[in-house]
Amino acid sequence: MTARVSPYLSFAGNARDAMRFYRSVFGGSLQIATFGDLHGPTAAAADDLIAHATLKGESGIVLMGSDRTPGDDGAGGTSSITLGGDDETELTGYWERLSEGGVVTVPFAESQWGARYGRCTDRFGTDWLVNLTPPPAS
Repeated sequence: MTARVSPYLSFAGNARDAMRFYRSVFGGSLQIATFGDLHGPTAAAADDLIAHATLKGESGIVLMGSDRTPGDDGAGGTSSITLGGDDETELTGYWERLSEGGVVTVPFAESQWGARYGRCTDRFGTDWLVNLTPPPAS
């Protein structure tokens, strides 16, 4: 049996847009369920909010997320998502799409440890660290 860790992202009412954006970055399939879908009618303001979304990206990336319900202030900590690998085309594409419209805090460039590395916060407030390592020498 294999254990897996998948980021679960929390949004303030824009989970649908965020998860669709991540699908445009990573490809794959996206499943979305609203609070109304799962629990029947609740408070009208919450029925259309996302109770759970799962993105299964084409290269095996899995992201999950939901909207915070009214009264949930999102307290509980901060996090970042790290993407790593040696496929230059794939990781450079991810970087370009994730950083577009966001804030770049470390430009995607050669790092002290020999990899191309960058850090950004996407337009939905999620922090991303992208680390492109050179492929092993043949």
